[in-house]
Amino acid sequence: MGILQKIEDIETTEYHLGLLKAKLAKYRAQLLEPEKKSAKGEGFDVMKSGDARVCLIGFPSVGKSTLLSKTTKTESAVGAYEFTTLTAIPGVLEYEGARIQLLDLPGIVQDAAKGRGRGKQVVAVARTADLIIIMIDATKSDEQRAMLVAELEEVGIRLNTKSPDVVFKQKTAGGITITCTVKLTKTDERMIRSVLQSYRIHNCDVMIREDITIDEFIDVLLGTRKYIPALTVNNKVDAISMEALDRMARQGDGKTVMISCEADLGLDWLLDAIWKELGLVKVYTKKRGEQPDLGDPICLRSGATIETVCHSIHRGLASHFKYALVWGKSSKFNPQPQKVGLSHQVMNEDVVSIFTK
Repeated sequence: MGILQKIEDIETTEYHLGLLKAKLAKYRAQLLEPEKKSAKGEGFDVMKSGDARVCLIGFPSVGKSTLLSKTTKTESAVGAYEFTTLTAIPGVLEYEGARIQLLDLPGIVQDAAKGRGRGKQVVAVARTADLIIIMIDATKSDEQRAMLVAELEEVGIRLNTKSPDVVFKQKTAGGITITCTVKLTKTDERMIRSVLQSYRIHNCDVMIREDITIDEFIDVLLGTRKYIPALTVNNKVDAISMEALDRMARQGDGKTVMISCEADLGLDWLLDAIWKELGLVKVYTKKRGEQPDLGDPICLRSGATIETVCHSIHRGLASHFKYALVWGKSSKFNPQPQKVGLSHQVMNEDVVSIFTK
């Protein structure tokens, strides 16, 4: 067999592999669709509340219930046996003026994404999280984290990654137009067209602005992927050697926290890490002629604007908005106030005074 033939065979195999990945992603998405006549699992339809939602994901008996009890005023069943928690149990974590909903989810088992151990319900709740905590038993195998990440990947949850810089837009006619602003080294236009045809998409515009893989393109095509920040929390570190502790702490690119719920070790570090990962912004309000209300801040997501502040105070406030005065880091004249409109982006610990018509 000549070199040209070998190259052709490899390219053919790669294109077939790309098509198989597209079909597999489609079938997995169908598997996760809720059955029309199925009843909701008890405790899984927890209403989202507070300034953010954090979900605890882990295998049975890793300490999730203990962590919930230690950091909130919620009592979650704790036991030295597997599957102590059978429903999603919410608690409220109060930190830096924010009210963060902390959800203790039932322990995940292998193949949870395929429905084992109420896994589909567990991961469905995880998709609604603003932050996922992957909780690991430090005394057990290092493979725990990899298995949990794989289960979440199967249901379309992408941890600590951003959505690919790709714009996909279907149209009624005109064929397929693919525009690349960067050189593609991990896939090519032919494979992208093949994947589009496998989904029976024959008319669309695709703008690719980063060097993506075919898996990332499939993620964009499906449009159901969730990109969620995550922390890896190693519990029970008081029961392992210093060598193992040092090795675990160095893993995870700075997103690993070492704790012991039973010994109350590292919980303050964990709360601080949760706050930083959520990227919440505290904004204080101020009435005319009065001092700022520093006792009850408004907690918003990073990138919030004055309009977001108005909605947080009252849903009808923005419609009567005239202007706002802002003191703090977002003011051009700090420490003096700046007169701003609804689109002004606030920063942490800004003081805002709203004026209406």
